[in-house]
Amino acid sequence: MDDQKVHQRIITFLLLTFALSAIFWVLIGRVGQLSAGQMYILGLMWSPGIAALLTTFIFQRNLRGLGWARGPGRYLLLSYALPIAYAGVVYGLTWLLGWGAFTTENVPEGQTLLAFVFNNATLLFLLGGFFPALGEEIGWRGLLVPQLAKLTSFTNVALISGAIWAVWHYPLILFADYHANAPRWVALLCFSVLVIGISFAFAWLRLKSGSVWTAAILHASHNIFTQNIFDRLTRDTGFTTYITTEFGVGMAVMAVIVAMVFLRRKGALTK
Repeated sequence: MDDQKVHQRIITFLLLTFALSAIFWVLIGRVGQLSAGQMYILGLMWSPGIAALLTTFIFQRNLRGLGWARGPGRYLLLSYALPIAYAGVVYGLTWLLGWGAFTTENVPEGQTLLAFVFNNATLLFLLGGFFPALGEEIGWRGLLVPQLAKLTSFTNVALISGAIWAVWHYPLILFADYHANAPRWVALLCFSVLVIGISFAFAWLRLKSGSVWTAAILHASHNIFTQNIFDRLTRDTGFTTYITTEFGVGMAVMAVIVAMVFLRRKGALTK
């Protein structure tokens, strides 16, 4: 495929993604709360996926090339475990250093801490986390990353796809309640660094494994462990939201470290 056709495919995908997403941005903005518009969130998260499927069919008249193969099991396991590692460091240090307090007050009554973590990490991951994440990843990593990789270096692939992914979230931060208690500019800055940083892991795993399932697992695992487990086990002591959540400095710093780790492994993509 020549570069012109690759550019056409990327542009078509992005136009369709943002056109479809705009519908749900407006609907979510009217509600103002993500918790009150769960079906809108699902529609938004599947907008990149639908756009990728449409784009692929338009150009190929089939849906091949989006990374449907399972890929090596070790990359699937790494995708699941990685968010536990980087988020675990941030929240572990937060609890240890007193930047926030560990709490079980958000654990459902009658449920042990172990059961709470296990249920979220397994049942909720499978039933509530994976399907929405797959919708995004068919687009971002199923189509966009491999197409960008035909045009530019791994570093640029991760930076460009990460920047687009971050900007795609901005309407939720600016016009809904997808943010922490810190000022919006702090949320935008830290979230952007987080998303662009972990995009190095997403892009590397997708290109190395040849599988979009690695990205979907990584995405779902990040959401479950960060939002549903670690955030709910942390009590704000005044400064906590500046460190934790997807909008805190701690997660942004860890994302930069993740980016550096996978950037050093970019040579493995040519082997």
